Formats: sequence, C-alpha cells, structure tokens
Amino acid sequence: MSAQTQGHPVRTFVIAAVAMFITSLDNLVVTTALPAIRDDLNAGLDELEWTVNAFTLTFAVFLMTGSALGDRFGRRRLFMIGTAVFTAASAVAAMSDTANELIVARAVQGVGGAIVVPLTLTLLSAAVPPAKRGAALGAWGAVAGLAIALGPVVGGAIVEGASWQWIFWINVPLGLVLLPLSKLWLAESRGAAAKLDLVGTALLSLGLFGVVLGLVRGGAIGWTSGEVLAGFVVGGALILAFLVWENRVRHPMLPLGLFRGRAFSMTNLASVLMYFGMFGAIFLVAQFLQTAQGYSPLEAGLRTLPWTAMPMVVAPIAGALSDRFGGRIILAIGFVLQAIGLGWFALIASPTVGYGSLVAPFAILGVGMSLFYAPVVNMVFSSVRRDQEGIASGVNNAGRELGGVLGVAVLAAVFAAQGGYETPQLFVDGLVPAVWVGAAVVLSAAVASMLIPTGLRPVGAAAEAEAAEAAATGADPAAARPADAATGKAAGTPPHATIGS
Repeated sequence: MSAQTQGHPVRTFVIAAVAMFITSLDNLVVTTALPAIRDDLNAGLDELEWTVNAFTLTFAVFLMTGSALGDRFGRRRLFMIGTAVFTAASAVAAMSDTANELIVARAVQGVGGAIVVPLTLTLLSAAVPPAKRGAALGAWGAVAGLAIALGPVVGGAIVEGASWQWIFWINVPLGLVLLPLSKLWLAESRGAAAKLDLVGTALLSLGLFGVVLGLVRGGAIGWTSGEVLAGFVVGGALILAFLVWENRVRHPMLPLGLFRGRAFSMTNLASVLMYFGMFGAIFLVAQFLQTAQGYSPLEAGLRTLPWTAMPMVVAPIAGALSDRFGGRIILAIGFVLQAIGLGWFALIASPTVGYGSLVAPFAILGVGMSLFYAPVVNMVFSSVRRDQEGIASGVNNAGRELGGVLGVAVLAAVFAAQGGYETPQLFVDGLVPAVWVGAAVVLSAAVASMLIPTGLRPVGAAAEAEAAEAAATGADPAAARPADAATGKAAGTPPHATIGS
C-alpha cells in the first residue's frame, strides 16, 4: 500500500460503487412505483409527496454532516453505520402497512444515505493514488449516473414483476453483503475533528419540515387552515433563526459569507431553481405515464430513458466545453432547453397523446439537464477560494436537494388545485398547469445564470496552471490539495452530481 493511500483501491472502489448505486437508485426508483403505492396503501397525494420528500429532505439536511462525522469518529465506522441504517430502513419500508410507516422509513433511509454518500468519496479518494484519482472518481460518477438513469426502469420492472415492496427489499441483501466486506476491505481513517453544528442542523431541519408541511397539506385542507399557517409561520421563524445562528456561530453548518459573492450566490440560486422545476415535474410525469396513459410500471420506466439516460452521453461533452469556455453560457442554454422541453410537453400532454410525440420533448429535457451538471461544478469552484471548494461543493449539493423537495411540494399543490386522480383527463388537468410552473421556474434559472459575472477562470484552466506550476517545482498537485470538507474528495475534483444525489 502506498504511503499516500489508505486501503486497497479496487476493493474500495467496489464497495463505494455498490453503496453509491443503491443509495442513488432509491432517489428515483420510487417514482414509477408511486401509482402502485397509492393503490396498495390507499395513499393520498400528500402522502405520495412525503414518500419522495421524506428521503430527499433528510438526505439534503444531513449531507454536509456525514463527512464531518466520519472525520471525527472514523470513516469506515461511520460508513458501516450509515449502511446499516440505510439497510434497516429499507427493510422497514418494505414491510410498511401504512403510508405513514413508509414515510418514516424513507426519512431514516435519507439519513443513512446522507452518511454513506460523502464517505464513499472520502474513502475512495484516500485509497486511490493521486495520479489515478480523477479516473476513479470519474468511474464513481458514471455508476451514480447509471443508477439515476436506471431508477425508473428498475422500479418499473420490480413493481411489474413482483410488487412495490421489492424496490426496498432489493437493498437489504446488498447492504448485508457490504457490511462484512467493509470491515474486511476498507482501511479506517480519520480527518480533522471539525466541530458539528448540531443547533444549525436542528433549526434547518425543523424549519424546512414546517414549510414543506404547509405546502403539502395546503391543497388538501386549505391554505388558511391552522395547521398550514402554523407550518409556514413556525417553519419560517426557525429558518430565520437558523440564518441568525449561522451568522454568529464559530463553526457554521452553512457559511453565509460565501453568498456575499454574486458568482456563488447566483450559481446556487440557479441550481435550486433547476431542481425545483425539474424534480417537481419528474414526480408528476412519472405518474402521468401510468395513471393517465395506462402504461405498466416497466413500460413507463423505459419511456423515460430519453430524458433520464441522456446525461450519460451528453454530460462529458458539456464538462469539456465548460473547462474550455466557462459554464455561464452552457448553463443558460441548458436551462432554456429544459424550459422548452417542459413547455412542449405541457402543450401536447393528453390522455391519448402517442409516445412518439413525447420522445422529442423528453430528449430535449435530457440534453438540457446534461448541460447542467459539469458546468455548475466549474462555476461553483471558480466562484470561491481554493480552501473553500469543499464546503462550497457541499452547499451546492444540499441546495439542489432542497430545491427538489420544494419543487415536488409546490408543483403537487398546483396539481391538486386543478386536477386529481379520479380520471385520466382530470390528472392531465392538474398536470399541465403544474408543468408550466416548472417550466417558468427553470427559465428563471436561466436568468439567474446570466447574472453570474463573466471572467471566472474555468476549473480546467486552473488545473492546467496548477499542473504547470507543479512541473516546475517538482510538487505533486493532487497531494497538495486540501481535503474537501463536504465530500471528502481532493479539493478541485468535481463531484459527479446526479439528479437525485
């Protein structure tokens, strides 16, 4: 084993890849199972929203905590704890007899996933020699992208071939195999014992829960009801208290000073708006193919591939263009394409529209989404100092997840106000205005992206300069990079973001 590495590279990659695959898969695998869950558990729209949002909300809030816990208590130990939590919660989700039980299990799944995902990168980065680290992390990103692309398809195949419970049972044997292999194959390591912002985490979690509760319940019980108003008021107050606390605490969960820069704040605003519009639309479109058009779960999953699988082909090209030219224009083009795709879908959506008519808007959506992932990494990293890249990456990833939570809640509220599940036409009546809202939000992300200042040096150019300096001095540029506090990667290594990660 090299003095610069900790653990066997291949074995570590296998464990990291499998763990990343099952946690990423669970973000979208549930979308094609929603109609079956609705029928089997007699779940309402608000309960379907929480089935998705419970996982995403806890995952987003605890994402920046997972790596810090590993640094303090041992990365292998926390990875195993996170895997055990995720596996146990998957089993509970599979055995749920009510929608509320499933929602609680999904929330616990999100906590386990939030611990596991950043530690897969920490462990992998530590085990791979610096010269091969980029290739290893690229392969890790490909696995994550594959999980996202296959999520609706795998979910549809499992629901059609067995039952919706098996989308969760499938995690259990994989988790039980990962636990002993992690003990045998992973090297234990620790990082700097950074202080945990437990107060900030609690304030943000409870505040977001209150706001999302109000959005989810408003359509069902009325926007002026006591429960909804209390959710908005108490949730908003807790979020305000979170911002005040973060501005005063010595080791904040969210360093607010980063947002003083227009480049960082506009890039993150665009990211949140993109996930708001796109994830909310996916929540409804995945149900449209089954509820309004009558496709089986597997048929519905396969028909989303022009959308969900496109990033695997186009994202690497977008990353190369971003390294060369910077990300602002590429981001804006991607957002405009997504808005066009959503608007096109909204114009032609009907219970009887042929799938052939949907391929083009789905493909445009996929291309537009592909133009987001790599460029946004460049923009985030180019907008902060080198020693801030780690926390900046964590903030951006968490913000996207929270945007997805709010998108599902808001677009579902629009859907509930205009339509329902009683007939295919009634479903489309609610779907169309909700998708138009999603298109408008994504288009506003294009506006935000154009407010990012010009002249930011792309990360690729920075890496080339760093390599040239290292060649002149004989230093190892990868070894010299500070550790990424949020994801565990060498700072400057772009995280391979996915729609659900």
